Amino acid sequence: MADLTTNFAGIRCPNPFWLASGPPTNCGEQVMRAFDAGWGGAVWKTIGEPIVNVSSRYSSVDWNGQRMMGLNNIELITDRPIEVNLREIAEVKKRYPKHAVIASLMVDSKREVWHDIVKRSEDAGADGLELNFGCPHGMSERGMGSAVGQVPEYACMITEWVKEVARTPVLIKLTPNITDIRAVARASRRGGADALSAINTINSITGIDLDTFTPRPNVGGYSAHGGYCGPAVKPIALHLVQQIASDPEVGLPISGIGGVSGWRDAAEFILLGCGTVQVCTAAMHYGYRIVEDMADGLSNWMDEKGFRTIEDFRGLSLPKVTEWKHLDLNYKIVARINRDTCIGCDLCYIACWDGAHQCIHLDGHALPAAIEARSRASVTTTPIAKLDSVQATIGATPPARIPRVDEDECVGCNLCWLVCPVENCITMEQVDAGRPPESWEQRTHA
Repeated sequence: MADLTTNFAGIRCPNPFWLASGPPTNCGEQVMRAFDAGWGGAVWKTIGEPIVNVSSRYSSVDWNGQRMMGLNNIELITDRPIEVNLREIAEVKKRYPKHAVIASLMVDSKREVWHDIVKRSEDAGADGLELNFGCPHGMSERGMGSAVGQVPEYACMITEWVKEVARTPVLIKLTPNITDIRAVARASRRGGADALSAINTINSITGIDLDTFTPRPNVGGYSAHGGYCGPAVKPIALHLVQQIASDPEVGLPISGIGGVSGWRDAAEFILLGCGTVQVCTAAMHYGYRIVEDMADGLSNWMDEKGFRTIEDFRGLSLPKVTEWKHLDLNYKIVARINRDTCIGCDLCYIACWDGAHQCIHLDGHALPAAIEARSRASVTTTPIAKLDSVQATIGATPPARIPRVDEDECVGCNLCWLVCPVENCITMEQVDAGRPPESWEQRTHA
């Protein structure tokens, strides 16, 4: 049986699933309910001098029937007094001594202020400290959050101040709103950080009300840029995690954040080197009990793959990420269409002719006429409406006209495979290119 217990930078907890700093960790009562549901740890909503939040605070991007594919927020740090938060941290640790409670901190850039909040947080029983150098809105305008995380010298300086008095592990939460995230990761290492958290939210405006002309969320007729999170940001988060995990000048444990909604997401972050994963948007959307499926799913997958602990597969995907110049130019795959499962929706044909390399054909039709007819139809038929009608026909009698792939012209781009609504109808299969492996770097330096 897989063992999910985790030791992250010296912080022990029952599993690698942590709630990220945010609304789900606003108070002790919430964190205790989360631990009862099965979360291994929680990063407290960022503590600092209480602020006044606005109303409203959230907006989202929905896509193809999925609500909150991406969530935007303009909420700031805690609006509750420091002493109240610390008192509740102490109570949570008293009741749940085996779970990880991390204090997220953000205060003015003064050595004595940081010393004070660090000592008070650790005296309350926090297992670790996460320095919030990532918040992209509101607090950055006050010289905190990403205003620190975008300047390596500031990040290093404040980390050094904290390490002067800290007795527990110090995590630095990095901002993605920067040209090269590795610069601040390296600075954090120089300052003595014990681990990193990545990524914080991405600067965004999610949309504009076309009646009032005000971006969302609307605060009395005005809005502001906010932090973007949720499933939509996962690809960006994975990229940035890989960047810092592969950097030999960083070499710190990473707590992965950004679009984690299920066990598969968690496995991907761990395969790229993360020791824990943090979840916020998914918990806000579906509630704390999503962790049950996360833990069961990850455990079952580990059993299937023969992994006993998290460390058995952590980082296994890192060696498989390389620079483009090292990729094999002679590796070749082509698309192949299963005649028995094709439903004749023509999406692969349309995508190939309009968006790729014109290698899929509908035999028996003059291509210019077919393209012209399709273009006329697209004026009144949205892609989503067409896909809905296509999905409704899945399982129907196979059509007489099956798209054909000209393999000599196919470049193996994957687009037809990606748009096909029938699972495994199109497969991408390797073919012998007749040439040995050769990269661009090898070719240009031969």
